[in-house]
Amino acid sequence: MRFVKGHGTENDFVILPDPDGALDLPATLVAALCDRRAGIGADGVLHVVPAKLSAEATEIRARGGYTGDAEWFMDYRNADGGAVEMCGNGLRVFARYLVEAGLADPGEFDVVTRAGVRRVRMEPDGRVTVGMGRPRVVGESWATVAGTRYPGLVVDMGNPHVACVTGEPVARFDLGPQPGFDPAVFPTGVNVEMINSVGDRRVVMRVHERGCGETRSCGTGAVASAVAAAHAAGETTGVWTVEVLGGLLTVTLADDTSHLTGPAVLVASGDYPAATLT
Repeated sequence: MRFVKGHGTENDFVILPDPDGALDLPATLVAALCDRRAGIGADGVLHVVPAKLSAEATEIRARGGYTGDAEWFMDYRNADGGAVEMCGNGLRVFARYLVEAGLADPGEFDVVTRAGVRRVRMEPDGRVTVGMGRPRVVGESWATVAGTRYPGLVVDMGNPHVACVTGEPVARFDLGPQPGFDPAVFPTGVNVEMINSVGDRRVVMRVHERGCGETRSCGTGAVASAVAAAHAAGETTGVWTVEVLGGLLTVTLADDTSHLTGPAVLVASGDYPAATLT
């Protein structure tokens, strides 16, 4: 099985090209691929499949999830094998792969995700911009880290987030263990962001991703963090810089949508031995 390895601000992915839509991808295989000692190692898997050959993409279209002629479906799985609605860093890497493989022209094009169609744009400086859709603030909740409960804003980015702005330096947090959260609000789990606002529309973020643990970056989490910081400042729009462990991301909040801009790098390719697939 061919694979490509890539990352966006060190949020890393195994990319699996599947032009015939024939790849069976059980959770056990995803977990094996993402294992950092026994597998390739990654925060998740980007399964690259033509939208017309994906039963899931076809179902999304049928229920009105998208229209138009988007050619590719991003079937994203977290490191534990669970299917995920949306991944901002992953979508930038997905787009980079499509262009480098000659499957999409440089410029702008659409990709189908479980959260709907997302527009991507290859920037002249090598970065990639993703249309992330309109963030939905759906209330307030909390997360518990090391026995302390922190209030947070609930932000729906197609996947769930609780973004906690705190005055405590986020560098001190251990986000490896699963933070506590309210299962009544998040029955399928939640991504937890701990955020420091450091002025001039700039935030520092640490994140625990459901199904992964702490990651070096999270694209949807960066947007949710910008939304939470803007909310705390009494704002709803603007351009925000989000500093994550793996680098810098730019989040643009508009009245009816949001955009995420950052690097997307392909670092390796190879073959995963067939004997390990059984």
